[in-house]
Amino acid sequence: MKDPLIPLALPHFRMFDEAQCEQIHLASLEILRRTGVRVYEDEALTLLKEAGAHVSEGNLVKIPASLVEWALQQAPSRIGLCGRGGDQVTVHLEGRQVNFGPGSDCPNYLDPRTGEKHLFTSQDLIDCIRLVDALPELGFVMSMGIPSDLGAANAYRQQFALMLEHTHKPIVFVCDDRADCEAIIAMAAAAAGGLDQLQLNPSLLLYSEPTTPLQHSRSATQKLLTMAEQGLPIVHSPAPMMGGTAPTTLGGGLALGSAEALSSLVIHQLKRAGAPFVYGSGLHHMDMRTSISVYGAPEFQLARVGVAAMGQFYGLPTWGYAGHSDSNVLDEQAAADATFSVLVALLTGSNLVHDVGYLEAGLTTSPELIVLTSEIISMMRSFMDGVKLGAEQLALDVIHRVGPGGNYLTDEHTLAHFRDLWQPTLFDRQRAGDWRAGGSRRLGDRLRQKTIAILDSHQPLPLPESVRQEVQYILEA
Repeated sequence: MKDPLIPLALPHFRMFDEAQCEQIHLASLEILRRTGVRVYEDEALTLLKEAGAHVSEGNLVKIPASLVEWALQQAPSRIGLCGRGGDQVTVHLEGRQVNFGPGSDCPNYLDPRTGEKHLFTSQDLIDCIRLVDALPELGFVMSMGIPSDLGAANAYRQQFALMLEHTHKPIVFVCDDRADCEAIIAMAAAAAGGLDQLQLNPSLLLYSEPTTPLQHSRSATQKLLTMAEQGLPIVHSPAPMMGGTAPTTLGGGLALGSAEALSSLVIHQLKRAGAPFVYGSGLHHMDMRTSISVYGAPEFQLARVGVAAMGQFYGLPTWGYAGHSDSNVLDEQAAADATFSVLVALLTGSNLVHDVGYLEAGLTTSPELIVLTSEIISMMRSFMDGVKLGAEQLALDVIHRVGPGGNYLTDEHTLAHFRDLWQPTLFDRQRAGDWRAGGSRRLGDRLRQKTIAILDSHQPLPLPESVRQEVQYILEA
């Protein structure tokens, strides 16, 4: 924690001022008032109608600005996530605190041992979970892959059970429907010591989505209502694709995505006022040459800046993206994309930043990219720590003591502070002679070795046997 008594100069970045955020907000309110959203879930329709929304054509809901403003006043500005079975908050979703983690549900796995890509297996998923558990720069876990050997039945519940067993970190989960959601909550409650303890010390957060443009499907809305009812945190983030499901302009995409997120918040808060909600919008754009939804692009990062600014404008925790690439392999393109996205996330202050390790625009998970991004996060956090300007840091007495022509190498001030400077664990600072003497290993060689070493050696905190049995019972039931 930074000492508030020491003057501190921090790197900062801001693209939207208050008036510009207000402009986007008013555009979103106009979308909800004039165009409306389709809601395909009966309970949500009833809640909206009773609260004063206008319902026509059976499920077209037009939401007045007053209802949106009411919902924004109810939702908390801070969410804390705890480790499995603990009561200490390890992931703080508030202000400009940034927490990184992987993404979810890639079909493909880029194996660091063979360098080959194949369909995910359950053992690959376990390896990825244990890898993230070992990396201190990553604060939470997501499922990362869809194991091809588990079958389709209850796949999300099985994914969650594997995460629960192989990491102590908070879990951001995905699921198919309300039944999945309830079963996963039950598993997390077993590990927490009961539902009341899970609600008091939440160790999980649901990632779900409305459907762009301007639709709330029955299954997604039921998940939204379930998490609200239980008082457990959720990010219900739309994924507008500019040029496909959203206007091709960033301004239009931001306004549409915000309208979808705000309409989700209204439903959520009508179910249970004060339930924890993370603001997000996965605004991408369609590359018209390839028709893919792009991750590695300046426009995608501008969208991240805009979404973070709007979440902060609303006083809500925010959802972000980093550590990803459109590249098919772990190459220079992937490293450039990961670095750019991590720096943007830290500069903008997104709170819950996922997709570390994504390649192929979200179709492949690379354990090596996860480890590389962890190193990048560490380096960029040191940059974000800024410059302290207290008496100890300005070191006037030290400069006077050493004097003209002296050296600082043996001074006690150097001994006290040289460890304050960032030290890499992967990047190499040797001169060529020493580098060749050490085997001329390139970054990719060191990265692969470190990744495999973690996979081979790290053992997460074990899940108590009684909890494992209860989780198995829930899966079988």
